[in-house]
Amino acid sequence: MIKLAVLGYGNIGSGVVSVLLENRELIAKKAGDEIVPVCVLDLRDYPGDIMEDKVVKDINLIVNDPEISIVVETMGGTKPAYDYVKACLLAGKHVATSNKALVAAHGPELLAIAKEKQVNFLFEASVGGGIPIIRPLTTCITADAVNEITGILNGTTNFMLTSMAEEGCAYDAILKKAQELGYAERDPSADVEGHDACRKIAILSSLAFGTWVDYNDIATEGITKISDVDMAYARKMGMAIKLFGTSRRQADGIYAMVSPVMIRKNHPLFAVNGVMNAVLVRGSMMGDLMFYGAGAGKLPTATAVVSDVVAAAKNPQGSEIGPFPEGKLVLADQKNEKRVWFLRIDGELNQEALNAFGAAEVVLLDGKKEFACLSAPMSETELDGLLAKYPVLSHIRIAE
Repeated sequence: MIKLAVLGYGNIGSGVVSVLLENRELIAKKAGDEIVPVCVLDLRDYPGDIMEDKVVKDINLIVNDPEISIVVETMGGTKPAYDYVKACLLAGKHVATSNKALVAAHGPELLAIAKEKQVNFLFEASVGGGIPIIRPLTTCITADAVNEITGILNGTTNFMLTSMAEEGCAYDAILKKAQELGYAERDPSADVEGHDACRKIAILSSLAFGTWVDYNDIATEGITKISDVDMAYARKMGMAIKLFGTSRRQADGIYAMVSPVMIRKNHPLFAVNGVMNAVLVRGSMMGDLMFYGAGAGKLPTATAVVSDVVAAAKNPQGSEIGPFPEGKLVLADQKNEKRVWFLRIDGELNQEALNAFGAAEVVLLDGKKEFACLSAPMSETELDGLLAKYPVLSHIRIAE
């Protein structure tokens, strides 16, 4: 019997216990032994819960228990999760976590400790919820060079952008709806400003390119400036607006960014709508691979955590991930990357502006004293110089 502890008995932590208990026999067959949750760490009590008499308040009761060999961390945030996870690893316990903030901030250190102690530090559920993406990147795609990894990595913003497109509503109205449905927090900034997606693409980029990517180095824009008028133009052009986390290998380096983008119907991520997530991996030999599914949710995320628990049980001598080389990947400046831009320009159709932006396509909306165009490929630095000269109402990157 393998004894397991859960740090944090909220939505995901309780889901982990549910999956372990309800799928006990199936998991035992795959792990080679029965895995039993023997305690949970939480400040709260849970009267009437199946784990009611197994709640502990002191992390040392877990760290110092030699019979507990696997720890699941679902607390979220970095404090006190980092201290607790580090202590468990140093004590020679395997750790599986769903905590993207923890992995993005402290992944290299925790992986190095896991290597030193010959235990597993696994984080399949930290990106994409129930979508299997971490393990494919570390075990299944190792024979090919990844040229690009792009994802719709946040269900809240994808729901909001989908709803804005389908209902024609303004940003504020859709945010209120998302909050009422429980998709957005009372303080939605982590989602709508792109910070959640930023941490996730940093983790994926690190695994794809083999050197740690610091999320603080990734240029990040959210969806707060996307308007119902932008959506109207996108509909007229047969395009969609999505929030992408992207990193790609170019001749002059690796670029990484989180930003809203416009995509055409032939883009693999065009039909990813609502709260769903998806990750596109482009390799030099294998071409395009798509990973699609529930990016959040109690049981999908808990199932991904338990997959790591099973992996730890089957491979007790060391982690299948990392450690990474010392230092971090120096990203290319995204302001130098050339791309096509969608531009809304105030006033009557202006040939001088069209010429300046090298417009390849012009779009008009009835009743609007403005016009839109798609620019010629240009860098953000070049675009910034033109924004100072012309009354541009909004600008959005075009993703190919």
